[in-house]
Amino acid sequence: RGWAVKVTPDGKMIPVCSGLRSPGGVAANAEGAMFTIESQGPWNGSCSLKHLKPGGFLGHPASYNWYPFVPDMDTPSVTPNTASRFQVEKKRVKELVPPVIRFPYIKMGRSISGFQLNQTKGKFGPFEDQLFLGDYTLSLIMRATTEQINGVWQGACYPFREGLSTGIMNVEFSPKGQLIAGGFTTTRQWPVRGTEPFAIQRIDWNGKVPFEIKEINIRKKGFLLNFTIPVDKAIALKPEVYSINTYTHIYHAAYGSPEVDQTSIKVIRAVPSADGMSVMLHLDKIIEGHIHDFDLNAMKSDKGESLLHTKAYYTVNEVPHK
Repeated sequence: RGWAVKVTPDGKMIPVCSGLRSPGGVAANAEGAMFTIESQGPWNGSCSLKHLKPGGFLGHPASYNWYPFVPDMDTPSVTPNTASRFQVEKKRVKELVPPVIRFPYIKMGRSISGFQLNQTKGKFGPFEDQLFLGDYTLSLIMRATTEQINGVWQGACYPFREGLSTGIMNVEFSPKGQLIAGGFTTTRQWPVRGTEPFAIQRIDWNGKVPFEIKEINIRKKGFLLNFTIPVDKAIALKPEVYSINTYTHIYHAAYGSPEVDQTSIKVIRAVPSADGMSVMLHLDKIIEGHIHDFDLNAMKSDKGESLLHTKAYYTVNEVPHK
């Protein structure tokens, strides 16, 4: 329960930010911002990707105990209230940094571990500059994309591959652009879907571009959905093709959180691009502080293919001013 630090080559330790509970992997995105994975637990309603913002407080107040030992960094003047919401508390605690991406529990991981940035220059398919994350309990791999809105990082997560042989502790890209995933199982506490006691597995791209939701980007009045291959524009322009629900989590000292404050979003208009590679969704509302849960089960490509994965989850911390 504590801090992220930097250590210089000569051994000097520099505190960066506070508020961590049980962080897993650490890596940068394509823009060089540093992130870590946080597990579900006290003050963490679900697993999440968090920005290691210098001077920031990432949510767990046990780390307040160490501020007196940190030069040039003052203890936050207030502590977060329990049984609240992140969106409420970040207005009270100015140092509070909201999770970049919240991963809906079970739907998208249960104990997310190591992650890496894909910069294989196309060797691993159409997902360049995206994060790939392992999950220990569910033995799977996910994708994530990030963007900075009004100075705050946020983004989306997407399913990628299930059915790995063991609990995934870390992932790495080889020089050939292969994704290497490895880990182990334990009988001490956590259940693991994969049955092997330990394993290292390799995922190669077969050269065929799958029909996937490539990336979701927020806009002032809705979302831009980008695809890996062109959509059927006659289908894509129908608002009823898109199911969008939202929810958030309780920000509290108790362990984890159910999904709360559920709403449904109405798609007013869907506008496919001329090349069919994206669709702009105009919505009746966007809710800050909520996960926006997308289901595109009815979407088809211009060749009649169904999406390999129909779900995506975007965490809205900020709505663009422009």
